[in-house]
Amino acid sequence: MVNPAPAVYEEAVRIGTLVPGSQKTHKYIEQILAHGFESFSITFWQSCEGIDLTQLAADVKSVLAGTGVRISTLGIFGNPLENRPKDLETRLGWEKCIDAAELFGCDIVDGFAGRLLDKKIDESLTRYVEVFKPLAERAKAKGVRLAFENCDMGGSWSHGDWNMAHAPDAWEMMFNAIPSENIGLEWEPCHQMNSLIDPIPQLRKWVGKVFHIHGKDASIHWDVLKTHGLRGNKQWVFHRTPGFGDSNWTDIISILRSGGFTGSIDIEGWHDPVYRGELEMMGQVRGLQYLKGCRGGTFYPNPVV
Repeated sequence: MVNPAPAVYEEAVRIGTLVPGSQKTHKYIEQILAHGFESFSITFWQSCEGIDLTQLAADVKSVLAGTGVRISTLGIFGNPLENRPKDLETRLGWEKCIDAAELFGCDIVDGFAGRLLDKKIDESLTRYVEVFKPLAERAKAKGVRLAFENCDMGGSWSHGDWNMAHAPDAWEMMFNAIPSENIGLEWEPCHQMNSLIDPIPQLRKWVGKVFHIHGKDASIHWDVLKTHGLRGNKQWVFHRTPGFGDSNWTDIISILRSGGFTGSIDIEGWHDPVYRGELEMMGQVRGLQYLKGCRGGTFYPNPVV
C-alpha cells in the first residue's frame, strides 16, 4: 500500500520586504525576486494618484506567477485626517488601495492613522472616527483589514503630524472608538525602542491586534544616552535592519506564532546607517536570511507511521 503524499506545508509566517509603489514596481520586484523573499509589501508615499492599480496588479501577478510569493499589503503613508492637498490624496489613496487589494491577492491595507496637525492625540480622536469608520466598513465589505504603523514620525502625544497610532495609550482609545475586528496594527520593535519601550511584553499584550510586521530593528547606545540624555546633541538610537540591531527576533516570532499570527514580516530597508547605499540589498538579504533562521529555519515534515 502506498502512503498518500503529505499535504504541502504553507508557512504561516512569511519573510519579505517593502517595495516602492509605482507603475514600475513589478520591474523592481523582478530584480530581487531570486534573493528568496517570500512576500512583498507595496508602499505608496502620500499618494497613489496617477497609478493604474489594475494594470500594476496584472504586471505584478505576471512576475510572481508560479513562484508562490505573495503581495502581503498595499500601503499608503500620509496624513488622512488633515485637508492639505496631499492629505486629500492620501485619504483617497486609502479608498483606492482597499478597492484594489483583491486584485493583488492581499487582504491588508496599511499606513499611518494620521492626526490633527499639532493637536493632542485625544483631540484627533473624533476626526479619526469620521475618517476611518467608513473606511473600515468599506474594507470589511471587501474582506480587507486595516493596519496602522506604530511610527511617531517625530511627534509626541501633545503635538506632531502624520500619525496618532504610535503609543499604546492611543491604540486603546482608537480601538475602543472603532471596535472593529478588521482594524489593527502594523507593528515593529524599532519605533517602540525609540520611545524606550520594551517591545517584547508589549507584543505579548497586543499580538492579537497585530496584522502585519515591519522588519525593522533598532540599536540603543546606552552609554551615549546615559551621558548625554534624551535631548542632548548626540544620537543615541539608530534604526537597523533585522540581524544588526538589539531585538531578539526568535522571541518575537515565537510570540507571533503562539498568538496565532499568520502573515508577513516585511523588511523595511533604507534606514540602516551602515548597510545603506550600495550595501542596501546586501543588508536586506542578510536580514532575510537572519529572520528565516529566527523563524526556525527550513520546514521539515514529521514522519508518518
